Amino acid sequence: MEWRGRRQSDNIEDRRSDPTGGGFGRGGGFNFPSGGGVRRAGGGLSIGTIIFLVVIYFIFKAMGIDLMQVLDTGGTTSGPGYEQSQSGGTRTPANDEMTAFMRTVLAETEDTWQGIFQAQGQNYEEPRLVLFSGSTASACGSASSATGPFYCPSDHKVYLDTEFFQELSDRFGASGDFAEAYVVAHEVGHHVQNLLGILPKFNQARQRMSEADANKMSVRVELQADCFAGIWGKYTQQKGLLESGDLEEALNAAQQIGDDTLQKRSQGYVVPESFNHGTSEERVRWFKRGFDSGQLSACDTFSGPI
Repeated sequence: MEWRGRRQSDNIEDRRSDPTGGGFGRGGGFNFPSGGGVRRAGGGLSIGTIIFLVVIYFIFKAMGIDLMQVLDTGGTTSGPGYEQSQSGGTRTPANDEMTAFMRTVLAETEDTWQGIFQAQGQNYEEPRLVLFSGSTASACGSASSATGPFYCPSDHKVYLDTEFFQELSDRFGASGDFAEAYVVAHEVGHHVQNLLGILPKFNQARQRMSEADANKMSVRVELQADCFAGIWGKYTQQKGLLESGDLEEALNAAQQIGDDTLQKRSQGYVVPESFNHGTSEERVRWFKRGFDSGQLSACDTFSGPI
């Protein structure tokens, strides 16, 4: 995908530098052992605790860490131009290529849906994309790497642990920048559904459904988001941004994350009653339908068989 040098969206929240709690937490000081329990540093310290703190200070000093600077900033320090990841692991460049790519893809979705909504006399409210590592909070509950990318209709934000793309490549064999862009476009597709009133109606109706019926309806919702992602892909192609093999990357990603393919990989058999995203064939077909037509009218997954 030819994305470099294009407009980048400002609707990004990069939370990869947020602490997960524990260790060196922000705004709360340290918790140190004192006698038989734990006491907060900063008041009423015993002689033994003070000695302990002095020893800890010089240990950190020997490691090249200025403990006083850490206390002043309320968190760990890191080299210039880098952010400490939430999980405390690998450092992430503050303005790395992944961030620039995500900003560009989000901007392209904004341009696409703004144009479509304006053509229908409507305003498109742009969503925000939250990049995180490990876990973070959302208006829909806790987001973690285990939940995968998702859209929260309560705060109009897409949540994405950027390490998911590595898993998408290594575990599912779906690599490539357009495969990654497809993931973002799919979640933005849910935002479009929310603006159109589709998600609110589904969430309201789901409360009266059995689990099996809710799963069936969820499949239709997800396939429509795939179709909407395909519409975005069509507009991207019309701009001349697609490179050779890009469409195949997106279709392969849709293929690899179908419910049947995932279940076969994880447990060796499929349980169709538990599907809530659609089969690989369905996901590929609906993305392709949106891509081929570029029309919202082609994405009605709620009428007739899927």
